[in-house]
Formats: sequence, structure tokens, C-alpha cells
Amino acid sequence: MLKTRGAKVDSNIAISVQNLSKIYNLYKTPKDRFKEAIHPFKKSYHQNFYALKNIDFTIKKSERVGVIGKNGAGKSTLLKIITGVLSPTSGKVDTVGTIASLLELGAGFNPEMTGVENIYLNATIMGFSKEEIESKIDKIITFADIGDFIQQPVKMYSSGMFARLAFSVAINVEPDILIIDEALSVGDMAFQNKCFRYMDNFIQNDKVILFVSHSLSAIRLLCNRVIWLKDGEVVEIGDTKSVTQRYEEFMRTGTISARKENISTESKSNFIKDRFKHEGELSKDAECYISDIKVAKSHQTTLKVETFESLTIEILINNISLKSQSIGLGLAVVRQDGLEITRMNNIRDDRDIILPSAYSTVTLVMNELNLLDGEYYLSFFLSKSNLTESFHKIENIIKVIVETPYAKCGWKEFEGCMAIKHTWNTDS
Repeated sequence: MLKTRGAKVDSNIAISVQNLSKIYNLYKTPKDRFKEAIHPFKKSYHQNFYALKNIDFTIKKSERVGVIGKNGAGKSTLLKIITGVLSPTSGKVDTVGTIASLLELGAGFNPEMTGVENIYLNATIMGFSKEEIESKIDKIITFADIGDFIQQPVKMYSSGMFARLAFSVAINVEPDILIIDEALSVGDMAFQNKCFRYMDNFIQNDKVILFVSHSLSAIRLLCNRVIWLKDGEVVEIGDTKSVTQRYEEFMRTGTISARKENISTESKSNFIKDRFKHEGELSKDAECYISDIKVAKSHQTTLKVETFESLTIEILINNISLKSQSIGLGLAVVRQDGLEITRMNNIRDDRDIILPSAYSTVTLVMNELNLLDGEYYLSFFLSKSNLTESFHKIENIIKVIVETPYAKCGWKEFEGCMAIKHTWNTDS
């Protein structure tokens, strides 16, 4: 675990990276390395390779920042410099607070020692006393949940067990900055969901998460900002939705397009025409597309509702060339950890939707929304009525924060993700 490092920065900034570069010397043959080392006039036999080049960004407290890019983009190098594992060639990194990192699976673990012994070893390296470790060890073991294997040498562990123990140690030392490099990808789905729930609570206390993953769905669910690296340089830093969409397009086409702006702000019944035309995946020969979406009469893409509150969703669709055909319009509700709660579709509900004009509105009302406390995302799917030929797909476009008024409902608490109204009766 690292303490505050570098010059004092703004009290609201947790990580400041300034003009950071990392250069490696590349030699054509091992002989060239030797010749350079002994050359009396210091002749150079190498080429410079920039693993990172002039990187600049700041991360504020309470931010969840994802780092994306192809293999070799410089993601792991960046994290290693931030954690102090590597030194930069130029530039500097300032951090505020303690850092816990999961950069390489099993790093810092002695394979001959048991899980318990490795907990003491890792926590000692992080600067904790024996008394402090003993006060945390039960919590670490419980979260890792690897059963009797905690008393076995870690060389017997699967990659998933490594991930469980390493993550449990990292989070239970209560860092200010948590840095994760793909370590969770080997865990099972239940453990990944458990980690996502923890990280969601972790961020509430001015903590920072820096998360590298090739899973864009994980990035979208966890992060509110994204840094996109390519060949050691920053392509874009911005909100998660727009950056990941441009990155997906780059992965499909191999080219980086210019940022797309809304092409029209002409209002139709308080809609913003074509606000979502360029969001998600729009097929080249689409005969219609999703133009705008309003939830609870709001254009906000994040809103708060209460359990059992009614939710009205209005979808503006532009009919380009459909001729009196029913469309397939679907909506999925996905919990923050990636669990799909439900999916609904007008075709399966045996409800035809015909678009009578160029711009038509479809309204979906969810009566008494029975989701419990948490964050959920709404995804929309537009297709032909056969549900196989897609026109437009927009995933995780609306974030719904649900709060459960337990006192008003007369309950103490609920478990799970859905509430079912109920009463208890006895015959006495």
C-alpha cells in the first residue's frame, strides 16, 4: 500500500498525472545492447519505444474511472507507474491517500504459504502491524469465501481463488484509491457481482477506483468516466457512454471517427429530435430508428424513483421507410452488476405497434415498479416484428436509481432485487 506521493495537490484531487512518458530501449539483437554498453563514445544502438507519451489527466475523489485500449496500448504501464511499481522516464504522478492495487494475479503471494499466512505477509508489506491485521483477518477470510482452502498453500489455488483472496485483502485494508487491472475477470459471476456491489459502496466515501478491463459492459456498469489509450497516447477522456461507443466503432472499423453531435434540436411535443440517432448500434439499412427517449417526462439520462412508483417511458421513433408494418420494440432492465432483471417486448405481449407518421411516439407505462434499492439501466431495442432483423439497439442509455421507502411501506427490510407486495395471516 502506498501513502500520499508527490507534491501536494488540490484537496479534491486524488490522482494527478502530468506530462507522463515511459520510454523503453529496443535493440535489434542482444549484441547491440552489449555494444552500446561498452562503446567508448556512447554510440546508440537502440530505438526508443514509447509505452506512454505525454499523458495528462486528473482524477477527483469519488470518481470511478475506467481505462480501455487494445493490448499494448499502455494501460498496465500507466497503472504500474501510478502505484510506484515502475518509474516514469519523464513527467510525474501525484497521489493523495493510500493505494491498494490488484495488478497481476497472485503478485506478492508466496505459493508455499497458506492463504492465512499470505494475508499476514501482504498486510505486513502494506505497513500494517500484527494487531491491525488480526483485527481485520476474520473480515478478509469471510469476504474471500474460499472455505478450508484458506489453510492450504496458495499453490493449490485456482485462478478464481487467487482473485478472491487478493481482492479481499486489497479492499479490507481500506485504501483511498483502489486500482484493478483485469484481476476480476477470472472470478465466477457470483463473486464478480459481490465485488461490484462492494465497489459501489466503496465510492460513496470520497474513494477512487481506477479500473482496467477489456469488458466494456463491466466498464459501463462501474465507471462514470473513461480514459482511452492507443499506442501509449490518450485518444479521449470523457463520459463512459460516449467514449466506449467511439471505442467500439474503432474496434469494428479500425478508424477513429470525429465526435458525433446531435443533428437536430427541433422539438416535437417537447422531444429533442434525433438526440439518440447516433447512440448504440444503428443498422445501415434501418427503416426506422429511436430518435429520443423521455423517462418520467424528463430528458435526464439519470433519475431517481421510489419502489412501487409508476414509471412512464416515452420513445420517439423516426419512420424512414416502413409501410404499415408492425415493429418490434423492446426494453431491458439491467442491474448495476450486469444481472438482467426483466425484458419486455410488444410482440411477445401481442400488441402491434404501427408508426403512422415520420415521427411517432410510443409510450410504455410500468405500474408500481417493484425494484428494490439500487442502480439499474434501461436498454432499448428496435427491430422488425420478427425480432431477428435489428434496426436500432441502445444499451444502458438511462440510469434509474431506485430508493425503497421501507418505513412508508411498513417493512423493516427486503433481500434481493424485487419487492412483492404481500401480507401475513394466521388462523388465530
